Amino acid sequence: MAAVVAGATMKAAQVAAAGAGLKIVELPIPTPAPGQIRIKIHACGVCHSDAIILQGLRPGIRYPIVPGHEVAGVVDALGAGVTEWREGQRVGVGWHGGHDGTCRECLRGDFRLCRNEKNPGLSYDGGYQEYMLAPVEALVPLPASLSDVDAAPLLCAGSATFNALRRSGASPGDLVAMQGIGGLGHLGIQFANKFGYKVAAVGRGAQIEPLAIRLGADVYIDSKAKNPAEELQKLGGARVIVATAPDSKAMTQLIGGLGPNGVFLLVGVAPDPIEVTPGQLIRGGKAMLGWAGVTPADSDDALRFAELRGVRAMIETYPLEKAAEAYARMMSGKAEFRVVLTM
Repeated sequence: MAAVVAGATMKAAQVAAAGAGLKIVELPIPTPAPGQIRIKIHACGVCHSDAIILQGLRPGIRYPIVPGHEVAGVVDALGAGVTEWREGQRVGVGWHGGHDGTCRECLRGDFRLCRNEKNPGLSYDGGYQEYMLAPVEALVPLPASLSDVDAAPLLCAGSATFNALRRSGASPGDLVAMQGIGGLGHLGIQFANKFGYKVAAVGRGAQIEPLAIRLGADVYIDSKAKNPAEELQKLGGARVIVATAPDSKAMTQLIGGLGPNGVFLLVGVAPDPIEVTPGQLIRGGKAMLGWAGVTPADSDDALRFAELRGVRAMIETYPLEKAAEAYARMMSGKAEFRVVLTM
């Protein structure tokens, strides 16, 4: 691996201020501090959560900043004291970009709920650039047979759906419904199928059915033509409903499709309230649960499972120089189904 020359620069897609959009700039290639590694980035996914940075949806965001939290590449340099990783090793970084190790949740090993969690592209410059720095606890090794482009979306969308499903309480043979067949849902259907669930895919429009079946759904429910909750009840009621599409109204319409001890898992983030009456949950002992995220260990499991069972995202690629176009494509909802930048 060629050494980085002191003072060398790199290309990055940077956001100067909320609402300013992405601009290609030249930045100095950073030097890792103790406890950090530098990644030479090969691919970075474009995720809907990147809108937090581009639109300024959280207070206190430090601008200018480089977004991106679905990072795949190789270790390029090690900070002082780093012995767990080696130069040239293939690694990834997902949404969980570091934890403090001292808060109440971290002391109990629940790093995904760290009260001071760091996120690449939000807490520090992320993956829309040629090189980035990350704390060692954020890294995930990449399986040998997964390309960088394939691995990138599995570090966020794939890890979220994989881990939500495996911790949902559903058993093989149970009815699991996937609301939305987009960036998250098309991966969730694949994982649910490989887990041995009876998979009901819920989408809008009959034209989606062939794709849903090809991805592994056993049943397709067109919410434009039928009441999806009633259709799920005809199948016995869902043990788990995974809500991936950012549509609170569509989520509300599905709650009635839960069976006894059913769990409504919220993975997609919608801005509006979901309407539910206490009786809908009390009768049958049902629950709603927000899936908060994953740790690098969870992502490692998701990547290995995807490698083993052939779960792959459907991907559109763009060069880094077209980051603004790639982001607009993702936000349009017309991408099929994940967008990845290549360096």
